[in-house]
Amino acid sequence: MTAALSGPVVLAWAVGLAGLTAGVLLIRAALAIHHAERAFAGCRGAGFVGMGALATGLTGLVPWLFPADPVPWLTAGLAVATACFVVGTSLLPGAARDWTARLRRAYDGVGLGVSVGFAVYLIPAVAARPAAVPALLIAAGGVAVVTVMVLRARPRPSPVLWCGAGSVLTMLSLTLLALQANMLLAGVGVLAGLAASAAGGSRRDLPPPPLEPRHPDQYLASYPLLAVPAGVGVIAAIWHLLTVDEFGTEAIIFGLVMVSVLVVRELLVVRDIRRYAGRLRTAEAHFRSLVAGATDLTLVLDERLVVRWQSPAAARLFGLRDEQVLGREFGALIHPDDVTDAEAVIRSVLAGEPSGGPPVLLSAKLRDGAELWRETESTISDQRSVPEVAALVVHVRDVGDRRHLERTLDRLSFLDQLTGLANRRALMRDLLDLRRRPGQRGTLLVIDLHGLSEINDRHGREVGDAVLVEVARRLRGLIGGDDVAARLGGDEFAVLCAESAVPAYALACRIVTALGEPCPLPGATVEVHTSVGLAELAGGADSDEVLRHADLARQRARQLGRDRVEWYDPDVEIQLHRRMELEQQLLGAAGRGELDLAFQPVSRLPDGGPAGVEALLRWRHPELGTIPPAEVLQIAASLGITAEIDEWVLDRACRHLASWSLEDGFWLSVNVGPRELLTARFPEKVAEILNRHGLAPERLVVEVAETWIAEDVPAIVAALAGLRKLGVRAALDDFGAGQTSLSHLRRLPVDMLKLSPTVMTSPSVIEVVVSLGRRLGLDVVAKGLETAEQIEAAGRAGCRFGQGFALGHPGPAERVEAYLESRRS
Repeated sequence: MTAALSGPVVLAWAVGLAGLTAGVLLIRAALAIHHAERAFAGCRGAGFVGMGALATGLTGLVPWLFPADPVPWLTAGLAVATACFVVGTSLLPGAARDWTARLRRAYDGVGLGVSVGFAVYLIPAVAARPAAVPALLIAAGGVAVVTVMVLRARPRPSPVLWCGAGSVLTMLSLTLLALQANMLLAGVGVLAGLAASAAGGSRRDLPPPPLEPRHPDQYLASYPLLAVPAGVGVIAAIWHLLTVDEFGTEAIIFGLVMVSVLVVRELLVVRDIRRYAGRLRTAEAHFRSLVAGATDLTLVLDERLVVRWQSPAAARLFGLRDEQVLGREFGALIHPDDVTDAEAVIRSVLAGEPSGGPPVLLSAKLRDGAELWRETESTISDQRSVPEVAALVVHVRDVGDRRHLERTLDRLSFLDQLTGLANRRALMRDLLDLRRRPGQRGTLLVIDLHGLSEINDRHGREVGDAVLVEVARRLRGLIGGDDVAARLGGDEFAVLCAESAVPAYALACRIVTALGEPCPLPGATVEVHTSVGLAELAGGADSDEVLRHADLARQRARQLGRDRVEWYDPDVEIQLHRRMELEQQLLGAAGRGELDLAFQPVSRLPDGGPAGVEALLRWRHPELGTIPPAEVLQIAASLGITAEIDEWVLDRACRHLASWSLEDGFWLSVNVGPRELLTARFPEKVAEILNRHGLAPERLVVEVAETWIAEDVPAIVAALAGLRKLGVRAALDDFGAGQTSLSHLRRLPVDMLKLSPTVMTSPSVIEVVVSLGRRLGLDVVAKGLETAEQIEAAGRAGCRFGQGFALGHPGPAERVEAYLESRRS
């Protein structure tokens, strides 16, 4: 019993039980990994390590099973356990990605193991025990392979380290068992190694194997490890030569094997280096082609800002040769005006912490190979923290074309594309600049063209655009060198005059005169009229208010008529507001009963009896009182309701005429505008109104102002002829105020001439006009008779009828009816 429980036996059973326990744990972990995670590599790695643990446990039982000659069996168990540990360690996640990498690392381990084995073999004590040599060689090879596998693992997780360290310790302890040396230490080492292997190999949280190689540098970076086996073998050989002074046949064969392994490993290294050199040449060729074909120039600067390298694109992009750049300071290539800013930017990059931050942008002019300055933008990247670079990298790009395009676009954004004048944006910019000048006075002129829409409708938009271009040309010829002409849009122009009010007004008058001249264009000669508003820059709080003041003055000028110049003052704004209110209220004035008629008698000069009346429009505004007829007609024309107003006047006048008891031959005259007269349905409307009120056509006289005749003589002749067919008579009003020629007068189908008050100032002119009317068979009415002398002069000249304050003031229908009754009685 005591013999059965001796120390070696207890140790053998302890090693066997430990190996069985560790093997079971590792194999169960392998099966769990396989079923749960399908991680086959981790499964196989833990499984083989587990089988190595079982082999270790069986090897530990050898001294108890074969006490007579345990060395061969211990050596065989060591070989089996070593093979399982090597295979298991190589299959653990992180050790290697594929079989190629595993074989390469195994060969590296074999080379190291052969060298260590050779060194061990040369030890005299080992050489004296030939039976121990196989165990030492197996242990050296296994330990070397596992060590290389663990050291080369990327990443190197802690389970792999535990498993590798446990495998190495187990193999070394089994070697001690095989050598029958220090059995207690060997047993403790086996137990510790199995525990470490079980702790590392049974872990399930091992990371997946990385893609390998991440870069060929990983191989070359580990090549210095080849010096370890070579150094071990050389040192061992030298020591053996110094101490023993001879090599046996086995030692020589062993050394040749070591050298062969190292030579083959060296050949593999040379192959890898050549392959990597080829990759480097390919990468360098790609890099050169990319850099040479890039649109940026790349410079490398040292900390003294001296150019150490420039890309091949320098000659193509900037015409710079290496001798012009290399060895020179970067500031020598920069324009003197930009050197200070460039150095400040570079100093900020050099002072930045940490280096390798985002690139910094630098804008400066760079001298090219032709000694010309190029506008460039450079990005400066601090690469001093990169060992392979250790410098500042500057990427320079020529932005001259882009800057020129930006300036061109900016200039075009301030120009009107059709006329080439400044646009509204440019005008407001110059207006603001002029206002900022100390003590600077100026005036803004806003010009509005009349008739451009009619030109577009009649002749086409091309002709309208040509008119705008011609207007711009004339404006350029009128303004001074400090003035700015602009087109605000459509048919609106403006001139920013740097002069004071009086010279600006004179300029506005010249503009009205120049733009009023006919524009001879291909296929047509057109005329435009203008309205100009002026406002002083000092009169507005800001630029927008100055423009608003000038525009208000322009609107007032347009309301007052064509080819006018108006200054802005507070009364202008009041008048404009009044005008806008009247325009809004006139649209419904007839429905509200605010429109009324006044009638002025027309008398026979020989006996003073009434011959007819003229209907005059009146607007009885509830707040402003009576609005003058000229203003009412002007507002109606701007609103486009002149035809409706004329129709209302004609209907209301005929109604009053029908209600009066009058003698035969008494007539009613009504003024009609040209647009109403020239409508195709006007004769029909007149006939409808006469029939409605039961009036004879000859009792109605339609008056047409002489100033309208020249607008379209054929159309007016046709319209008056249509009225004559109805029996309605026509009168040419204010005759003598216009320029109606004798030929036009003969063509016009009129029955009456109403002389302008300007004609009544000259008796000789009255006689000529009356004589002309008699020869044409026309009745002549002298208007504007305000004194008895004018009545007597008109009678002597032969006028049959007269009208004026001296004969009767305009009044409502009731007063006129009473007047007629008194005259008749």
